[in-house]
Amino acid sequence: MCGIAGYFGLEKIPPERIENCLNLMNRRGPDNAAHKKWINSSGRNVYLLHTRLSIIDLDPRANQPYNIGDKWIILNGELYNYLERREELTDKGINFFTNSDTEVLLSSIEHFGWDVLNRCEGMWAFAVYNETEGSLTLCRDRFGEKPLYIYQDKTGFYFGSEVKFIMALLNKKLKPNQNHLLRYLVNGYKAIYKYEDTFFEGLTELKPANLLHISSDGEENKSRYWELKYCPEEEMSYQQAVEGVQERLIKAVEIRLRADVPLAFCMSGGVDSNSLISIAKNNFDYDVHGFTIVNTDERYEEQDMVEYAVENLNIRHTSVQVNTSDFLEKLRILVRQHDAPVYTITYYAHWLLMESIAEHGYRISVSGTGADELFTGYYDHHLMYLNEVKNDPELYSIAKEAWTEHIKPIVRNPYLSNPELFIQNPDFRDHIFLDADEFRKSLLVDWSENFTETKYCDSVLRNRMMNELFNESVPVILHEDDLNAMFFSIENRSPFMDRHLAEFCYKIPSRYLIREGAAKAILRDAMSGIVPDKIIENRRKVGFNAPVFSFLDVHDPNVRKQLLEESPVYDYIRREKIEELINKPFLGNSESKFLFYFINCKIFMEEFAE
Repeated sequence: MCGIAGYFGLEKIPPERIENCLNLMNRRGPDNAAHKKWINSSGRNVYLLHTRLSIIDLDPRANQPYNIGDKWIILNGELYNYLERREELTDKGINFFTNSDTEVLLSSIEHFGWDVLNRCEGMWAFAVYNETEGSLTLCRDRFGEKPLYIYQDKTGFYFGSEVKFIMALLNKKLKPNQNHLLRYLVNGYKAIYKYEDTFFEGLTELKPANLLHISSDGEENKSRYWELKYCPEEEMSYQQAVEGVQERLIKAVEIRLRADVPLAFCMSGGVDSNSLISIAKNNFDYDVHGFTIVNTDERYEEQDMVEYAVENLNIRHTSVQVNTSDFLEKLRILVRQHDAPVYTITYYAHWLLMESIAEHGYRISVSGTGADELFTGYYDHHLMYLNEVKNDPELYSIAKEAWTEHIKPIVRNPYLSNPELFIQNPDFRDHIFLDADEFRKSLLVDWSENFTETKYCDSVLRNRMMNELFNESVPVILHEDDLNAMFFSIENRSPFMDRHLAEFCYKIPSRYLIREGAAKAILRDAMSGIVPDKIIENRRKVGFNAPVFSFLDVHDPNVRKQLLEESPVYDYIRREKIEELINKPFLGNSESKFLFYFINCKIFMEEFAE
């Protein structure tokens, strides 16, 4: 894991800007900092900047920018199957000078061209400069695990792992995007990645699974090298689905354990994180150390399940307590790190978790991101599953009865108490932007935006899951995972974000996804005998979560003063609405989220508005 930044264009960037940018990149790569400059045949200036967090081959010989032939690369990420790719190249007589995955990736591109990405498994954002052609190619991994921001002006292209790197090379602040702030404030985190907007005007991200080729004279050409499709194999048996998932998930974990530094695991009481931990422990005898956020709110507490897993698996474990100490001050630090509002309060808690992982000397954290979007997991999935099986009277009856017994009593969203919701109206989505109309009334400006979703396939359930995977939930999680981990110079790995696993999951017939009211039926059965039984049988979904009052002490006069004092945010929102919220003894789930969104918008505007 590293930091990358660069520029391609007519501008000459002064040395002090380069130095400033590299200094800002230090958290992402504390082990080495370097840059290289060219002037290509069309007179364009090309700059590649890199800071290294050493994970594989710790020797300086693997530092970047790295060169093979006429190509230079700066890479942020990991090529997990680099040993297999290295063997393939060695068989063709190619010699290697390092043990790094960076050399393997660039050598693969050098000898096989860009089509080799189809044989690469990993997470990455990288730039390759071709000295002969004078061209630059940018690339991002399939799911967008690694960030890559782009800003274009009349002189050329700026890019970087973080927004602050681009600002440093530009030597100016970018203007906050008011529309995107209001989108986040009213509609919440699921609206953030539905559009190409970012929190700054003119700033975009290279989309996942995309290549951007910039020719020597600055002409752009974008192409997509991978796309996930829902292609159910209806003849597949349930047992074949279970065995296929087990085989691919074990392999996904195996290659993500490859490192020359130790790994830690983010741990909850659920089946997702415990699948990864149990595979590492039971299949590969890895010395697992799990880290868990402990919550005092019983709605989000699952310490009993965590303790059961720790004892059953005989692993090391560290709990991180939730507290209100210096919440606003720490959140301001985090907003500066993210160059954006923090998307959910979960990721403030996650930041505290990363701090503990770093204090214990780890350089890699492993998380369960993506399992819900591959196997089902959210409460509306249960109702969409009823839509999927509505034409099978026996299966529908069993599923509805199980939902009534196990799911309905714990669902808090009022829209999701009707089992026929998506049978009656497959397009219903009002449950997602819950209470947005009420939050809009808090604004001093006229703003609204209806819910939209991308059409990936005809299946209501699978289309919802793919929207969550590519446009709503997973992009948010990956963004926060990356920035929180990199604040402490930690690399985050997500084994469920595996190309072969995802492609197989989207071949599984949807009728297998939920059984007896339990989501992730395939994953649970695939992990039978690996994950402790009590974890597999636990239906309750919690994960890392917390209400805002777990951190925000609104009884502290200084806290109240900070929330209500003069701020640019009050040009957009009614101060009395915020005062009303913080005077309530208890906040509902959507109110808690809205208050957190407001606090982040307030801090963001104070930090970045002119």
